[in-house]
Amino acid sequence: MQPASSVAKQSEGMSEEHVLKFIARPYNQGHHRFAVTLASWTFLLLIAGALVTSNDAGLSVPDWPTSFGSWYKIPKLVGGVRFEHIHRMIAQVAGLLTLILAIWTWRVEKRRWLRILALAAVGTVIAQGILGGLTVLFYLPPAISSAHAALAQTFFCIAVVIALFTGRQWIEEQPRIEFDTRRPALFTLTLLSIFVLYVQLVLGAIFRHHGMSWWPHVVNAVVVSFVLTWTAIRALSLYAHIEAVRRPAMLMLSLLIAQLCLGFAAFLTRVAWGKDAAQPELPMVVSTVAHVAVGALLLATAVVLAIQVWRHVPVAFEERIPQAHQDPSAA
Repeated sequence: MQPASSVAKQSEGMSEEHVLKFIARPYNQGHHRFAVTLASWTFLLLIAGALVTSNDAGLSVPDWPTSFGSWYKIPKLVGGVRFEHIHRMIAQVAGLLTLILAIWTWRVEKRRWLRILALAAVGTVIAQGILGGLTVLFYLPPAISSAHAALAQTFFCIAVVIALFTGRQWIEEQPRIEFDTRRPALFTLTLLSIFVLYVQLVLGAIFRHHGMSWWPHVVNAVVVSFVLTWTAIRALSLYAHIEAVRRPAMLMLSLLIAQLCLGFAAFLTRVAWGKDAAQPELPMVVSTVAHVAVGALLLATAVVLAIQVWRHVPVAFEERIPQAHQDPSAA
């Protein structure tokens, strides 16, 4: 806790409302940095999981929750075992970090909804671990494996938004609000972007886990490209002067271009050229893992953009006056 004198000095030149907000929920640098660490570690976990799938190493460690019958011994990291066991170790650390963050959030945070979000992160990471174990116990069923991959993306987004909500800019800035009168509203477009992106990630997960053909994923990529481009152009053409909206919109557009290039490379190496490969080759693994990683960043960026649009560019609702109460002279 900061001393009263320190708060008083920092509050000079601030409005009374801003001072009250600052005292009620001061920026906690350590808490925020820990949240950023969790988000970064989760991104590493996504890459580790993609390496397991891309190298067909899902059953290299045949038991769960133990590894070759042991809770603590590290097996010999050869072949696919190194991908699978390292993935499990990273996941265990992610679970521990999530639990610590949740406890820390409940101790220092005044925002009840953020404390609930931290608990949701704990529940999500537990469910993610259970789904990961079920994929091993039931020998990689496509439905469970795909759900495991999709929930990983959800957990990453939760970790990213917790880092956003604990940041100094979110806590201390005065939002610059401009009401959106267009239809569809920019906020609606951001929600649509998240939806089509999530569908795309699910379709990609099902394809990677051999649950369906590649063409639904490719067809939906056209829809994703159209919706995200529409959203980004709307944001940049009308609200580029709002930094909190401009930055994620530009990043989303850049990631979309990179994702399309990586998707094309993954299609060539895995479907067109590598369909008869006896085992995954390096170009197949690199392109697929990069495609998964950028897809996760793209989804998280779309979520951040939606949150910032909700905060800075809320939808303007017209006030409708009942016909019976309208002034006839106004006709």
